[in-house]
Amino acid sequence: MLGSEGTVARTDWESLRERRTQEPGAAEAYEATRIAYELGKATRELREERSWTQSQLADAAGMSQPAVARFEAGGTVPTIPILDRLAHALGVELVVRFDQSDSAASA
Repeated sequence: MLGSEGTVARTDWESLRERRTQEPGAAEAYEATRIAYELGKATRELREERSWTQSQLADAAGMSQPAVARFEAGGTVPTIPILDRLAHALGVELVVRFDQSDSAASA
């Protein structure tokens, strides 16, 4: 956006965020990012409960340490097979299901 003197008008974060969230696909991208973050956080917490390093988890899951680090940081959306490998390595059961909540039912 250009200002009155041909310069780029500055905007605050709230205005920028509002514009970006109105773009097509923004809500879906936000939800995918939230899910990736939550899965990564849960994995990190399980790993830390076991006092494992990322390298130890990576070895147990047949992955690289950088891949584990990216996943724990929410930087990647994993596939079901990757989640299954991590769950198996951590000694937990992976449960994937569709759950019809009240808000989903009314949509």
